[in-house]
Amino acid sequence: MSNSIAENIANFLKEYSPFNYLTHDELIQVATSIGVVNLDKHQILFQINDKLHDSFYVVASGVINLTVIADAEETLLNKCYPGDVFGLRPFFAKNNYMMTAKAREDSIVYAIPINSFKPFVAKNPQVLDFLLESFATNTRNPFDKENRGKLITDNVYTENQQPEIQYFQSLAYNKSPLKVAINALAKDTAQLMTENMADNVIVTNQNYPIGIITDSDFRSKIANGRFPLISTIDRIMSSPVITVPENVSVAEAQLLMLKNNVSHLCVTADGSDKSDVKGVISEHDLIVAQANNPGVLIKEIKRSHSPKELKLVREKLTDLIQTSIAKNIPLPHIYNISGEIITAIIKRSVELAILDLGSPPARYAWFSIGSQGRKEQFLLTDQDSFLVFEDVAAENYRDVKDYFLKLAKRATAILEKVGYNYCPHGHMASNMLWCKSMSDWIKQYNSWMKTPGEKSNDISSIFFDYEFVIGESKIEDNLNEVIFKNTKNNALFFDFLGNDTLRKSPPLNFFKKFNLEEEGENKGKFDIKRKAIMPLVDGARLFAVSLNLKGINNTYQRFKQLAITDPKFAEIYLNCADAFLILSKFRTLEGLKNDTSGDFINIEEMSKVDRERLKNAMEPMKELEDLIKDKFQLTQFS
Repeated sequence: MSNSIAENIANFLKEYSPFNYLTHDELIQVATSIGVVNLDKHQILFQINDKLHDSFYVVASGVINLTVIADAEETLLNKCYPGDVFGLRPFFAKNNYMMTAKAREDSIVYAIPINSFKPFVAKNPQVLDFLLESFATNTRNPFDKENRGKLITDNVYTENQQPEIQYFQSLAYNKSPLKVAINALAKDTAQLMTENMADNVIVTNQNYPIGIITDSDFRSKIANGRFPLISTIDRIMSSPVITVPENVSVAEAQLLMLKNNVSHLCVTADGSDKSDVKGVISEHDLIVAQANNPGVLIKEIKRSHSPKELKLVREKLTDLIQTSIAKNIPLPHIYNISGEIITAIIKRSVELAILDLGSPPARYAWFSIGSQGRKEQFLLTDQDSFLVFEDVAAENYRDVKDYFLKLAKRATAILEKVGYNYCPHGHMASNMLWCKSMSDWIKQYNSWMKTPGEKSNDISSIFFDYEFVIGESKIEDNLNEVIFKNTKNNALFFDFLGNDTLRKSPPLNFFKKFNLEEEGENKGKFDIKRKAIMPLVDGARLFAVSLNLKGINNTYQRFKQLAITDPKFAEIYLNCADAFLILSKFRTLEGLKNDTSGDFINIEEMSKVDRERLKNAMEPMKELEDLIKDKFQLTQFS
């Protein structure tokens, strides 16, 4: 490989973990061994049960879909974008691949030979820790708060294996552990454990942990005669004990048990062995906790037969989100987990409706739009959706449409019982305007995009943020083709979208004070959704559509990808990405605190530091506004 090509690859890799832990010379060495793989649209790189390759992969351009077979159907597990690392199974396992990697569009991936990369892993603990934690927990990027690049697990959930999808909920554990002094006798300790029906006891010195005794210690050291029952406990205890802080997550605890080959962890005040004992975590605690991880929640959703059962899962998701935010898990990852679970709930709601009505008379596709279409829905906001069915003979059209309208009404009614309110604007598949044939939808998008100013009240930009949920996936490809075909040389459409983005009321007034609501039930509060978050959402969508970024709906991911696609303005895009996360977290915390959508914030209740942080997060919006005006030369509707 020529030096210039290797240099370009090295410069690309250094932007993403774990490669950012390597020196430039090391990156050049890695780059010279890399193979460049060109994949056509829908081409498979590897699939389930294939023998393991001798390389792992990094997406250079395009999008790679990772899919699994669950419940006899292919399920999309994740989408990998430039900078994402996947195909790690050869690093850590010997059995065949457990998922399929297929190009969503024409793509280029870098194949990094594992044997060439292993020396850098061996001498760089940060790289090793990144790979270990990411593989074990499916963390996108456990160390980089901005999540610049993610590392997708190759362990997946199926009916017959323990799920390994990332989970962040805190553990419930024994907070009143048995404790003995170091000079206690083995026989007395055994009696204490028997009386309390416990399988462990912590050995302490001034309430600091110095060791642990478990049933296995008695079996391996006392029962076989190695030590007499009158031995002091220090002779048979395991030491040092592995300690963790009180807010340890399931994933962290499991990883520590695996790394240290232990069955118990000691919880202390600060996570070290130099602070007071607060509890003990056993392998059984992990098993119980995993009953609420995302993989199991999705399994519960698939087995649900009523809105009540689905609502119980949705409540568990709320707890998972709250815990994840409290543990400062990066928002993009919480969005991903939450989005997959909510999509599964919607899918199951449609399936339950079909069970009531009977099989559909034609192929169809159900799409989520708005915040769920962007996978940015944490809270119990209203539902937004539309439905597309295939073209049918004219004489069958009315009956087919009637079926899908009934289907949509039943599905949206189920979702309303789960806790998702009906959309006040009627943007739902149960509305006859948003339940129609492929040809009618093509006409709809053509009308919106070719003559946007003529019926502006009919166009809603959220219809350009859609996520396929259930049905015929090829229908999504058809919609994508229509939209991106209409973007070519369409200044009128972008003129309209751009001005629509800029029409939002500014979040701050001339004196840098918050523009608060002047009337209504939220008088005196700040509308963080409409005045701060939506301008960023609209701006990201505008640039993503104009630059032909396919398959990326999430606002944060759009800004990140825009920084790569349009590097001249990368700083603006990255600042907007950070601002979006900060503003979204403010809104989510407000919603969780008051069990609301979090749209309206009481500024007076905020600390001075948070108020300033909120103001600072809105600074990139002015730069984005100026960039929109400049890029699209807005004059048509100004």
